[in-house]
Amino acid sequence: MRERPAHFRTFLTKLRKRHIIETFAGFIAGGWLFLEFIDRILIAHYELNKKWLDVSFITLLGALLCIILWRWFSGTEKRPGNVKVEVLVVPLIVLATLAIDINLVYAIAGISGLRLLTGIIALCLGIAWVIFKSLQWAAQVPGMREREFSLSKLAEIKPEKSIVVLPFADISPQKDQEYFCDGMTEEIITDLSHVHNLLVISRSSAMTFKGTKKTIPEIARTVNVRYVLEGSVRKADNHLRIATQLIDAEKDVHLWADKYSGTLDDVFDIQDKVSHAIVAGLKMRLAPDEERKIAGRPLASAPAYDCYLRAKQEIARWTEPALDRALRHLESALEMVGDNAVLFAGVALVYLTYAMGVFRTVEETLLKAEEWAKKALQMDAELAPGHYVLGTIAYMRGDMRQAFIRTKHAVSISPDDPDAVLWFVHAAISVGKASASRPFVEQLLQSDPLNCMTHVASAVQNFYEGQFKAALEAGRVAYELDPEGIFSRGWYVVPLIWNRRFKEAWDILDRWRNDMPGHAWLLGMTSVLHAIQGKKAESQALLTEQLLAELWNDTVAIWDFADVYALNGETEEALKWLEHGLDIGCINYPFLSQFDPHLENIRGEERFKKLMKRVKYEWEHFEA
Repeated sequence: MRERPAHFRTFLTKLRKRHIIETFAGFIAGGWLFLEFIDRILIAHYELNKKWLDVSFITLLGALLCIILWRWFSGTEKRPGNVKVEVLVVPLIVLATLAIDINLVYAIAGISGLRLLTGIIALCLGIAWVIFKSLQWAAQVPGMREREFSLSKLAEIKPEKSIVVLPFADISPQKDQEYFCDGMTEEIITDLSHVHNLLVISRSSAMTFKGTKKTIPEIARTVNVRYVLEGSVRKADNHLRIATQLIDAEKDVHLWADKYSGTLDDVFDIQDKVSHAIVAGLKMRLAPDEERKIAGRPLASAPAYDCYLRAKQEIARWTEPALDRALRHLESALEMVGDNAVLFAGVALVYLTYAMGVFRTVEETLLKAEEWAKKALQMDAELAPGHYVLGTIAYMRGDMRQAFIRTKHAVSISPDDPDAVLWFVHAAISVGKASASRPFVEQLLQSDPLNCMTHVASAVQNFYEGQFKAALEAGRVAYELDPEGIFSRGWYVVPLIWNRRFKEAWDILDRWRNDMPGHAWLLGMTSVLHAIQGKKAESQALLTEQLLAELWNDTVAIWDFADVYALNGETEEALKWLEHGLDIGCINYPFLSQFDPHLENIRGEERFKKLMKRVKYEWEHFEA
């Protein structure tokens, strides 16, 4: 027997996937019975006008066409110009069916002269509908509306006491003190962040203005603040000269300017003076605890502090050679000052980054990160980076409850750390407590609006609360801020898929595939997209043992692969992933029970129902 062509098999797969065959069969059977009842009972025995049989047939035919068209086109992946054929055509069919039925009723009632009028009205309404939807969709085509990053929602209310500290300029003779200038900028931001009722733009957003040609008022409008601090550093050998000026951007006037001179040993005193001068310039007073936090310094030794700043710059590069250099800088600092909690946490962060970037053997490196983080917390139990490292390790190992506890502690100490907030969001959505992370995300949207990770956190937050359109908008902003980032790519693709904007999702995945062809997230998302589009063979081919093992403990992957297997009709595999998720603490009952439509194929399974009862119980009784 000759094999059917591939395109024919694909067509049949789509018919089955969209439940069109059973819909057609059901209508044929039910419609025949209904028409038989009209003909043999109402007409034959009760002398109903025979034209009512025509009315019934036209109505059934119109309903059948509407349902089949809706099922077919709502499942298509191609939306040129955002046009939804089913939304355009189905109302026209309803209108035509109604016009024909009304004319038949006129004939039954013996009314003449209105048939033409009914047809004209129906035609005018149909044309009006086509014009209305065409204009509406045209306005939504990408490229026809402003796509530039906007903070309009945040800009509705500008905090009176708000400031951005611009990156200090390096005016040293050798121009080799960028790391020191960045460190000075960050330390002043950290000092000011201790002041209650003062909105301080975070380091990552502030650093985007390095070398900018924007004016001070433009910068202030971009991040929605009133005040701007500018500064410069001249460092030669052990000598320092620092100049600063505070500007009221709303009025575009200087409030004060000052210069500070000294040696490297005086750097902490200079930072204190600058921070106090800013507070005074803003006409604010420091509470005793604020004074204490600003005065506190993690390192008393200026040379060790210099090593620490160099290490932080290297960690931010996220490459193996840079991490190697960071480790050497931190080891040098430890030789100078001995045991120090901040330096221990820095070493822990280096090893965690080795593991996250898969630059070294993951579990072996995580053990080292865990060891150094615990040493840091033994010296300072309230050190946010220590809790962040341990929380991230717990997440990577699949202990979602511990991940939630640790990352929650980290963000409660340091709410402006975008990395800590992002991992707290992931931990919170795992245990079904997404609302616990929302205040931190909203705060980041104000204090760190130009950091793509802020908007990634917002996308994750909204997605797992069932706000898929809001997740799409947050993902779009993240992607526009960093189109090459793994997180920004991934969390734009996910809501694109769930909002059925498949063409755009494929475009990003194709570009991603050119850069990182074997990346686990890329393969996982591609498998999901194939499954949603009914391409079971293509979807299954990507689920290699290596990929499944690599993402076995990843919350997002667990639910994604459960969706894939459910969509592909692999019920046992789907339930296996969901049960494993429950074992490691993935107990987001609201998402699994309400928001995930891709599990519909298995919701009727008795094993799934029992699993959801367990998930609900764990979710309701989770405390941290």
